[in-house]
Amino acid sequence: MLEALEKSLGVVTTACKQAQISRDTHYRWLKEDKDYRVKCKDMENVALDFAESQLHKQIMKGNPLSTIFFLKCKGKKRGYIEQQDIKVTGNMTFRADFGEGNPIHTASESEGNS
Repeated sequence: MLEALEKSLGVVTTACKQAQISRDTHYRWLKEDKDYRVKCKDMENVALDFAESQLHKQIMKGNPLSTIFFLKCKGKKRGYIEQQDIKVTGNMTFRADFGEGNPIHTASESEGNS
């Protein structure tokens, strides 16, 4: 099954068909067999390595979308990020809570003038 997972780049249904086992068997093994689970987790890296090598091939061919994608993902430290500049004008009241228990309030709300 591990060989089939590697050949299918981690696609469980395809690997199960190739190895002639049921999906239920695969998932039972994942649940019960730590060594199998670790090896399956390692298989994710095989799939990622393959996809990354295909991306690099496209970059080498001069594919601009692949180049842009790569830079957005790996070039953030060099400023290749997407950002939105939002300009707000006028008097607006806003309240935002990002789930951290630290809501952001306008200055007037912070001063008790909500």
